[in-house]
Amino acid sequence: MNPAGGMRKGMFRSLGNYNYRLWAGGSLVSNIGTWMQRTAQDWLVLTQLTHHNATAVGVVTALQFGPQLLLLPLTGFAADYFDRRKLLIATQGAMGLLALGLGILTVAGLAQLWHVYVFALLLGCVGAFDAPARQTFVSELVAETDLSNAVALNSTSFNAARMVGPAAAGVLIAVVGSGWLFLINAASFAAVIASLKFLRLDDLHARRYGGRAAGSLVGGFRYVWQYPELKTILLMIFLVGTFGLNFPIFISAMAVKVFHAGAGQYGLLTSIMACGSVVGALLAARRTATGVTLLFTNTLLFSLGLALAAIMPNYILFSAVLVAIGITAQTLTTTAISLVQLSTEPAMRGRVMAIFLAVSLGGTPIGALIIGWAADNYGPRQAMGIGAASGFAAVLVGLYYLITYRHLRLRIDAGRLRIILDGGDTLTDL
Repeated sequence: MNPAGGMRKGMFRSLGNYNYRLWAGGSLVSNIGTWMQRTAQDWLVLTQLTHHNATAVGVVTALQFGPQLLLLPLTGFAADYFDRRKLLIATQGAMGLLALGLGILTVAGLAQLWHVYVFALLLGCVGAFDAPARQTFVSELVAETDLSNAVALNSTSFNAARMVGPAAAGVLIAVVGSGWLFLINAASFAAVIASLKFLRLDDLHARRYGGRAAGSLVGGFRYVWQYPELKTILLMIFLVGTFGLNFPIFISAMAVKVFHAGAGQYGLLTSIMACGSVVGALLAARRTATGVTLLFTNTLLFSLGLALAAIMPNYILFSAVLVAIGITAQTLTTTAISLVQLSTEPAMRGRVMAIFLAVSLGGTPIGALIIGWAADNYGPRQAMGIGAASGFAAVLVGLYYLITYRHLRLRIDAGRLRIILDGGDTLTDL
């Protein structure tokens, strides 16, 4: 047994912490419910409330993620000013009630497209406060030495749920209908709320809750502006998040419009990509170090994967490429989250993570509308091509940082081309 705050080794070392283990268990149950609802919601809009209208799915996505950007002045302040545990109990409870309301409407046969739009907007408003608090709350559960591992395990849990939830949803939609999946999701929030209630408060890593001045959004932007690495990460994630991470639209449009798949096959595609995401998260959990070079490499691989998926001729080959996309997408997002938290002072993490989430998710409304429109007017393959192009643009941003601040250079060593960075790092070693 390791002493408190001691350095543990291993892929699952954070699970040796009681508080983290309890939180992770509750989150897993809730995340499965959330992914079941997301799958059911997209299917409801695409096949029941519209006639295969990808733009409508894009509108739902835009409404759900738009508040991340619009409410940014408040969400970062809330995450730094209020008790995060109590804030999470409130936000998780509110999201459970919203799932319950939409479920009742759908089961009763009263749901209309505008209802889904309203619930998506309300969920986005609550989620805007929940996300930065949830991401930074991890730093109160584990020691600083285990923070990167805990972030990676959070992603593993999230993507394990994304593997199970959509597959289960695909079956249940056909058996009981979409509405009951919303109700199941509402019930699943009880697990995460219970985990928050039963944490050992004395074992939390205490932090000071800031005053109004400490919560200044301007202060958060000033802080980020001082560090080229943080600016690079945010710009890369903005480009990838805005156009490249619109998987609900990519997968649903390809499944329905290109491969003419049913609900079960659609849910399976999402689960297949989640398999890759779980692998990516576990690989991230094994790493003891991370950096912009790893983010750069995986952004490049992710972009190549999207471009390849866009030209796959059939369902089987498309699903195979989704595994690789899942691995690289998860690695780049987990790396970015870890880098931002580890590069930021504890007192600033709430605001900086709120900015990060606003940048990564706040661009989604713009991208979702464009991607949905492109899928409807030019085809899903062309829409995925837009996502790939945005990834390549992010690669150029990363390359500029590596050349300017890490003095990237090429060298031939024993007949082999090596990409050398300051400090002796090589991209080929990463």
